Amino acid sequence: MTEFKYEGLDNLGQPQSGTANAPTQDAAVEALQRRGLTLTSIKAASESGGLMAALNNISFFGGASNRDIVLLSRQLATLFEAQVSALRIFRLLAEQAEKPFLRKALTDIGDDLQSGTSISKALSKHPKVFSDFYINMVRAGEESGKLDQTFLFLADYIDRSYELTGKAKNALVYPAFILLTFVSVMTLMLTVVIPKIGAILEGDGQALPFVTQVILDLSTFLTDYGIFILIALIVGGYFFYRYAQTTAGKFMMSRFKISLPYVGDLYQKLYLSRFADNMHVMLSSGISAVRSLEITATVIENQIYEAILLEALEGVKAGRSMSDTFSHYPKEIPSIMVQMLKIGEETGELGNILERMAKFYNREVNASVDTLVSLIEPALIVALAVGVGFLLAAVLLPIYNSTASI
Repeated sequence: MTEFKYEGLDNLGQPQSGTANAPTQDAAVEALQRRGLTLTSIKAASESGGLMAALNNISFFGGASNRDIVLLSRQLATLFEAQVSALRIFRLLAEQAEKPFLRKALTDIGDDLQSGTSISKALSKHPKVFSDFYINMVRAGEESGKLDQTFLFLADYIDRSYELTGKAKNALVYPAFILLTFVSVMTLMLTVVIPKIGAILEGDGQALPFVTQVILDLSTFLTDYGIFILIALIVGGYFFYRYAQTTAGKFMMSRFKISLPYVGDLYQKLYLSRFADNMHVMLSSGISAVRSLEITATVIENQIYEAILLEALEGVKAGRSMSDTFSHYPKEIPSIMVQMLKIGEETGELGNILERMAKFYNREVNASVDTLVSLIEPALIVALAVGVGFLLAAVLLPIYNSTASI
């Protein structure tokens, strides 16, 4: 059993707080709701989050993290479902917010609501917290009168999307750390340890094995020119970063990502999953196909797919179908998706088709990440073994030859 700390309102609207024991957070929420409480905050009492959780929860440049928005959306859904007024909801959440930036944003939204502004318009004044996708979903919820369902939709979507991209990124953290450690240790050995051993070996006057000579030459090169190589890498990295921020650079990086062997296939599935999920959520909320395509193009985070979606947008405006535009890009859009979209457009079930495609590509991304991790780890072990073995052979061979000649 896990202990959870909670804060909320009782049936009379009075603030309540305390702890509850349950096997999972969902179970704790259900138990507390059965007691008539409307929750505004709940988390594990011993929650430290760990390194990755802490990194995932960091908000840079005063923005809000995905975890903040997910929690906020669930709180909004719960309070709207409890028929608490919008003004009281945002005032209450502003008081509960831990981060100053988020607290100020919620306070400003409350002030705007008090002056008669709609929720979606008030949210739109805080682009660092709420994306265009989020704001349009809220606007659709206002029009349909189903804000509680909309915020639940948004929380589930953001949670699902973040989990998918987070898994792909986190899968590469361990291999990257091992590789960086290996490179650092090898560089230290070649610039500090090997030169001293090399001076001893060369002092014997015997012919050095080829492997040893290669290592000594590499060590000498790094010792003499290492600082220049480091400066060149830093300068080159800076200019590459600047170029990657330009339109041409973004297109180049976007194309490079989806063209990499195996990893490119993973990126493609990730972007297709994001497209299908976004479109399904917005179409299901009553947002038009034109507006859905426009918003999805801005959040897909790949210039190649953004260009394809914008072309599809113009096609839809001209009376053509999305599947017709997508069929011109067989490398980026698989034929199975084109055919499924065509069926959805013809039958009027496009939202349901996109939901199925989103689930399909979610599973594909998860499977691809698991396979990639299972391949990277043994490959790294082999590479590390070869590198260490080569270095040991370079040091031990001349010592062995010297001992054998005595």
